[in-house]
Amino acid sequence: MISASGIQVPPVEEASPRPSIVVPEPPLAGMVRFIRYGFMPNRLRYCGGGESRLLFDHAVEQVVDGGLKGHLQKFTGALPYLQLIARANGIPDPFDPRVVDAYWIGNSLLDHVEVRQLYDSLLERFSTQLQGRTRDLVLGKAPAGARPHHSFHVLDVHSRVGDFGQTLPTMDHCRVSWGTVIEVDGSELVVDRVPLVLAQGKLVLGDAVRERAVRQIEGRGFVEQAVVGDVVSIHWGWACEVLTRSQHQRLNHYTRHHLAIANQTL
Repeated sequence: MISASGIQVPPVEEASPRPSIVVPEPPLAGMVRFIRYGFMPNRLRYCGGGESRLLFDHAVEQVVDGGLKGHLQKFTGALPYLQLIARANGIPDPFDPRVVDAYWIGNSLLDHVEVRQLYDSLLERFSTQLQGRTRDLVLGKAPAGARPHHSFHVLDVHSRVGDFGQTLPTMDHCRVSWGTVIEVDGSELVVDRVPLVLAQGKLVLGDAVRERAVRQIEGRGFVEQAVVGDVVSIHWGWACEVLTRSQHQRLNHYTRHHLAIANQTL
């Protein structure tokens, strides 16, 4: 199956803890929210295990059971960031809704991760994969102001250690973007999506482009309530959720923040 974005889609199948920071807890279970964003790259076999159908069913039905966390721990790209955010904020569960929100969207929990904590985490994870100047570039992002947010991983880490290379289309698909719903058309949404573009040698967010995002597989999805005018988050051509105004603003803020940091060493 080819998605609307042109992607080949296979069939479904140790620092001392700080006191907890008060961030309003989203109503959706953290593991379910994580799947909303992790499902499509898992379905495309880019990350996680081989249980995309199981994860999809859990997220659609909003069911959390004892075995779900074990499946999500196979997302080895995201998990260390979740663990770091949780540890820095005195939160015991890396899949706590506030932690999941911090990683995918961005919230104030990120600001309580110390530079040394992020630096040490990056060093532990990637010291053998990165060498020389590339290693120094990635590690230097922590003191430059990077946060353990998905956009940082896409723009400055995965682009150097991942399997896809540092191409503009890959980074644009891999980051969490957003678009305003123009039309609901069957299993797809027509959206005005803000793309990642290269302008004068720098990565920037361009003017909105009209595109299609997949919203359903076999009649089910995560944005069933989406209507014209809503802003939805999009990951690998898949509509993940309808964003509140606050979520949209925070995702925009942390994306632009990490674009500025990535451009320092582009």
